[in-house]
Amino acid sequence: MSAVTTTYAVTGMTCGHCAASVSEEVGALPGVTDVSVDVPTGAVTVTSAEALELDEVRSAVEEAGYRLA
Repeated sequence: MSAVTTTYAVTGMTCGHCAASVSEEVGALPGVTDVSVDVPTGAVTVTSAEALELDEVRSAVEEAGYRLA
């Protein structure tokens, strides 16, 4: 089975600390193997073993203090 890569738009990130917080929370979700955050665009690209539930990703992003766009 191949990995699934999905990009989400996250609002409110302004710095490296923001990116680290989002990466840590989203990266802790089951099956996630990689998280890449582009602060200027708000793009959070997540690679996981299987597709993630949107609500799980939303909860992780909100736990970090940000919102899915």
